[in-house]
Amino acid sequence: MDTEHHHTLLPKRPMGVPMKVSVVVSAGLLLILLALNQPLHSSAAPQGMISFQLAATAEQAHAILRGWNDSELTLARMALWLDFLFIVAYLATLLQLTRLCTRDRPGVRERMIARGVRVLFVVAGLSDAAENIALLNNLGPATDSMSLTASLLALTKYTGLMLGAAGLVVVRASRRHPLSPSA
Repeated sequence: MDTEHHHTLLPKRPMGVPMKVSVVVSAGLLLILLALNQPLHSSAAPQGMISFQLAATAEQAHAILRGWNDSELTLARMALWLDFLFIVAYLATLLQLTRLCTRDRPGVRERMIARGVRVLFVVAGLSDAAENIALLNNLGPATDSMSLTASLLALTKYTGLMLGAAGLVVVRASRRHPLSPSA
């Protein structure tokens, strides 16, 4: 292939040290959260903590909580507290990734999309933090209002992350050839 016309979806500039640190910290925390989630899988919670996040009624939340013993409840509580650190790490990673992906995209349209992507990622992070607070409150006696709130916040988080990721793909695919040749 002609290398002059071959452009990748990823920027040519390497990641900086802050980006590398964010990626490593995010990946490490994700692995820890996945390990904490494994014992939380049950018939009432086939996806562990994700099932608890999406339990929209107190009845569903109670069924999940009844399926967890004391040590599993402690793991769930630990996972929720650790998730606050994960939110900071993944949000830093995603915001830096957005900046990295738009460095060589000088167009106004690309910049506007990138601004929207950043907003989506921040909304996802804030929703995740609020969801964790609702879930921590729901570990006691679960209520319909806390269950529904946590579920809606989880859906907002997942929607923000998915739309933000799609926006990054649009930014990277929108103009494969920079307006001015880079030196």
